[in-house]
Amino acid sequence: MKAIDDEAFEKLRLSGRILRETREELKSFVRENMPIIEVCEKAEELIRRKGGKPAFPCNVSIDEIAAHYTSPPNDVKRIPEKSLVKVDIGAHVDGYVTDTAITICFNPEYREMVNVAEHALKKAVDSMRPEAPTSRLGALIEQIIKSRGFKPISNLTGHSVGRYLVHAGTSLPNVAHLSLTKVKIGEAYAVEPFVTVQDAVGKVENSPEATIFRFVKQKPLKNVYARKLLKHIEENFKTLPFAERWLQGVIPKGHYKEAFKELLASKTIMSYPVFIEASRKPVAQAEHTVLIVEDGCLVLT
Repeated sequence: MKAIDDEAFEKLRLSGRILRETREELKSFVRENMPIIEVCEKAEELIRRKGGKPAFPCNVSIDEIAAHYTSPPNDVKRIPEKSLVKVDIGAHVDGYVTDTAITICFNPEYREMVNVAEHALKKAVDSMRPEAPTSRLGALIEQIIKSRGFKPISNLTGHSVGRYLVHAGTSLPNVAHLSLTKVKIGEAYAVEPFVTVQDAVGKVENSPEATIFRFVKQKPLKNVYARKLLKHIEENFKTLPFAERWLQGVIPKGHYKEAFKELLASKTIMSYPVFIEASRKPVAQAEHTVLIVEDGCLVLT
């Protein structure tokens, strides 16, 4: 049936189940005026309690913020009233990663946009099978979104997932594109349409803010605390993204700022900028991770 062995398959399945249960619990947990950090910590705690580990920090991206916002330590931001809240979560079991997202809508004006993201996701998943071209998938997602009077985000994509890798090399664009890439049996893919309103630019740009980071490679470091921090990052997160919230207490508070600054300056770690829709229009997202099997795909999340 598949190019992965039974043990890997079971770990992927468990990772997906943990995420599915967590996502469903978050639907009734997230409320207007709630501190964003509460959502992040609740999601990550649920994943751990259910037997997994977060594959990346819980993303809570509001309105025109499309992706990559997680709470920094002591975050005071709250979920605004009448907002569109994208909650994007990842889990792994022994490095086997799954990824899912929902949009929680507190603004009736954007409910249809959320429905369109979910509908495009369902149709895309239904079309996933071995050797399906990514170009056809992108064209299908774009056609569905545009036919309902909305616009896809052209520079955000789905992606293959691998062991200890959230982005494992293959992109699944949400628009028609020229590519010879095909999806492969035994591989797992995160399918994630991003939708905005028709008069938006339909692209994201980097904001100056970054709240998510990842280990890149070992380099000589002057600061003893920077070395200790890096050791902790490498041992605990490997190649997976992490939040600064997860580093609290690893080294004395008075030395933290300088040590973290050295890790960034030396490029031993990298940052992911927060993505914002270029015309500051709201964005909706829906996402599942699927495993390609002989007769189509298995939805893991």
